[in-house]
Amino acid sequence: MRIVMKGSDMAETYYHPADLAKFSNVGNHAPALWEKFMGYYGAVFEDGALTAREKALIALAVAHAVQCPYCIDSYTNAALEKGADLEQLTEAIHVACAIRGGASLAHGIQMNNIAGDLEF
Repeated sequence: MRIVMKGSDMAETYYHPADLAKFSNVGNHAPALWEKFMGYYGAVFEDGALTAREKALIALAVAHAVQCPYCIDSYTNAALEKGADLEQLTEAIHVACAIRGGASLAHGIQMNNIAGDLEF
């Protein structure tokens, strides 16, 4: 998202990479809930039936699907740190693209149901 400020040649974006470091501030006004979330979050990303690397790739794909630039930064780095390469990162986001595109097409059933009920 790009915001252009009136009366200025400067363009400001909503996304500021440095803000990722402020993520924990979200828990300042509800520390008990933050601790519960972080406990769950940490457990989710531990090795289990899936490796932490596989989970980072899934998270990267989801980050692209939900279009979160902070998550894209975070999980690109996490996947690379866990040994994924650029080909794997790219394939993961293509999986997200295919699922997101397929979901849009699947909603075409609803369109057909409505349009099929209309008489022209």
